[in-house]
Amino acid sequence: MRKGVKAAVVGGVFAVMVGGAGYGAFNVVSALHGDGGLGGPVPVKTGPPSRDEVKETSAKFFASWEKEQAAKAASYTNFPDAAEELLTAYGQAAHITDVKITPGAASGTTVPFSVRATVSYGGKSEPLAYRSRLTVVRGTSTHRPLVDWQPSVVHPELRKSDTLVTGESASPPIQAVDRNGAVLTRDKYPSLGPILDELRAKYGDRAGGTPAVELSIRHADTNAAETTLLTLAKGRAGKLPTTLSASAQAAAERAVQRYAESSVVAVKPSTGEVLAVANHRNDGWNAAFLGRLAPGSTMKIISAATLIDNGITTASGPAPCPPDAMWQGQTFHNLKGMTPDKHATLSQSFARSCNTAFVKYADSVKVDSLTKEAEERFGLGRDNWKVGIPSFDGSVPASGGPDTAANLIGQGQVQMSPLNMASVSATAMTGRFLQPLIVSPKLDDREVAQAKGLSATTVAQLRQMMNRTATSGTAAAAMSGLTGSIGAKTGSAEVDGQARSNSWFTGYRGDMAAAAMTQEGGHGGDAAGPIVAAVLRTGG
Repeated sequence: MRKGVKAAVVGGVFAVMVGGAGYGAFNVVSALHGDGGLGGPVPVKTGPPSRDEVKETSAKFFASWEKEQAAKAASYTNFPDAAEELLTAYGQAAHITDVKITPGAASGTTVPFSVRATVSYGGKSEPLAYRSRLTVVRGTSTHRPLVDWQPSVVHPELRKSDTLVTGESASPPIQAVDRNGAVLTRDKYPSLGPILDELRAKYGDRAGGTPAVELSIRHADTNAAETTLLTLAKGRAGKLPTTLSASAQAAAERAVQRYAESSVVAVKPSTGEVLAVANHRNDGWNAAFLGRLAPGSTMKIISAATLIDNGITTASGPAPCPPDAMWQGQTFHNLKGMTPDKHATLSQSFARSCNTAFVKYADSVKVDSLTKEAEERFGLGRDNWKVGIPSFDGSVPASGGPDTAANLIGQGQVQMSPLNMASVSATAMTGRFLQPLIVSPKLDDREVAQAKGLSATTVAQLRQMMNRTATSGTAAAAMSGLTGSIGAKTGSAEVDGQARSNSWFTGYRGDMAAAAMTQEGGHGGDAAGPIVAAVLRTGG
């Protein structure tokens, strides 16, 4: 908590407007008047607010906001209690005054606007300027034109239940540097913004800096670092060494910009150090570390290891690829156009990403075989990773029924992040599980996760299969032109309610392993593949 600051929680509420009649239409209803006597029919507007209603409502809201009349401004919204709470915090906990709002040209019922104000605290003052927008809707019960309340109306970075505060920072600022001493800033590497916030929150005190005075968003998630919006007085930044590589980070930043809702992570297999982490998402979330999605056929790396380690088959052993396969009442199919091959080996089915070859082995594994392989050899699913900032450690539950088969092909109940799958490739390549790190554990004496890893025999087979996939299988197009020791695996994961599958890809080259995910990106080689290849080209 900030010293001397009383925080007010932003009530985030969202409303869905029930569609009415056409624009400007009226309905006739009966209403009670005065002492309860029944009055005559009263025309009530329905449908979207008119241009004049939008202009008048937004103007009243802006005027009250400028005058710091929180309750009055809130009365022009469809959720006045939540609006009043935030607008009160805006002036009191955040110390924002002298507000001047300039509306732009309305587009239908949406009004863009700019805000200029002053933030003052402890004798320090700084100007504040930003842009936002609001939408005017018709109240579902009052039928009045009202501002559709969302916290982002007040500031575009506010989300449900966030808090605005101004005061002495909870943690001193940091100057994060990469493995070679290059300074890492959010201006040069935008994806690092939330990651630098997390590093500051955890290591600011240890890095030797002094606190700043800032306007910040304190998020509802108490584990999330505060987001600084404005600095009134700079503290002294403490130097914080990280494992990142500026060159790999720059490549990762460029690569994810080509595909919306994408994330990528690169690690150094010989040490477990994170070399790059980048996200291109509308919500600004660090899905690269925290994402929890089915990884599709990239999971077949762990599944193949399970089959090998349990003596079920080998890379050169049988893994027939029929057109479909049934397990406990559920039928599984391959990608459209895949030619069946009843004589295929595991290596061939792996490189082609044949689903049915793995599903057919569901009756040969135990319900917990895949879970044990993931936990004991790949270090996943134990909720004990200590990367340096929050991360998800993967989840491979022992699921019975159809999910026993679905889990083998990265669907069912399996969940992973790009960080997890980059680590999987690193473990498959070296045979050793080295928990990913973004800051040295020596800085805070934290104990990192351990796992026994893979045998040399299993590693040799996994590398052969991943190399085959990268050179002549489903990953060949994305990995084209990469030299040296390479390997890869593609994946596409279907998600209910999505028009296209999520694109997954993981691979290695030399002493770098990487994984990427693009939501609704299609096949693994379509979007995630080019992202991973672009990062691997830097070589760390």
